[in-house]
Amino acid sequence: MNGARDVARAIDALRRGWPVVIGRTAFLAVETADEESLAAFDASAPADLLISGHRAVTLKLANQRDGTPTGPVRIRRFSGIGIAEATAIADPALDLRNPLKGPFRTVPIESRDEAAAAITLARRSGLLPALFVGGSAADDDAKVDAAAVEAYDHAPSLTLASRAKLPTSASEQGEIVAFRSGEDAAEHVALLLGAPNGEPPLVRLHSECLTGDALGSLKCDCGPQLDAAMAAIAAAGWGILLYLRQEGRGIGLVNKLRAYALQDQGFDTVDANLRLGFGDDERDFGVAAAMLRRLGQDEVRLLTNNPRKAEGLRRSGIGVVERVPLRAGENRHNAAYLAAKRSRSGHQL
Repeated sequence: MNGARDVARAIDALRRGWPVVIGRTAFLAVETADEESLAAFDASAPADLLISGHRAVTLKLANQRDGTPTGPVRIRRFSGIGIAEATAIADPALDLRNPLKGPFRTVPIESRDEAAAAITLARRSGLLPALFVGGSAADDDAKVDAAAVEAYDHAPSLTLASRAKLPTSASEQGEIVAFRSGEDAAEHVALLLGAPNGEPPLVRLHSECLTGDALGSLKCDCGPQLDAAMAAIAAAGWGILLYLRQEGRGIGLVNKLRAYALQDQGFDTVDANLRLGFGDDERDFGVAAAMLRRLGQDEVRLLTNNPRKAEGLRRSGIGVVERVPLRAGENRHNAAYLAAKRSRSGHQL
């Protein structure tokens, strides 16, 4: 089997509400299942539920030692737990609307590698990390090895698909370069401003933010940071803005809005992501390194307040000769959000 291709097919299947077989076990994503697909999956007996360790801690179904979440947890499912009930178990943004009844009975997981791979696939699909597990599978269901899922992000393959001149408000001397990913449907973009001068370019890694970049959201600082980064690169005379399709620090637009709902309930940005079953930051900066290599750049001055970005580039073989801080967009609506990024995610100025 082609590992990357199998993973891509499995991601597509989960998004479409189709079962996926990992090793010997079948999984069906809670979020995209419907009554028909669940009935087929439950053909032999009600399939159990698999949830992330983060979510299990919230539901008091797992111990938490020193703040480190457990691995996936399997819940015995009885006939009264249909799609609506499973969704309430999976989605913490619904906790106030649907108080959970319980008690739930957890059961041993036969293959922790398969369970961990299923949770990872759900996250990579932009879905809540919750799946029906152990149901009936068909011969034509997508199949993938757990090891292929683990290795999926380690070597991103990018194709330089197109490039064109693009004068911008920051600099009339601009060029836009589009990349296609071999692993998914994402199309990442590089904006080159100014003219190469033999020095490492000033580079900004900017993750897509529909609400901030396009809709003027005040809940984050993304829009103002995008504008400030382009202005700084233009002022430097030469640099690159990488626009990465990793909405919501890699959890996707829908889950980002769920995180917003949790923030409205009083959780900070880190705890909101954790309660949804995701990490604080799910982004893969290896794709940014691959873009830079395709552009012929192996050393950069990095425009960021986030040391993780510099670490991610260095791990992927890109030298970061300087970290240049960027400050823009703080307001009364995002002050707590920015404070949490500094205190809990290590952002620096």
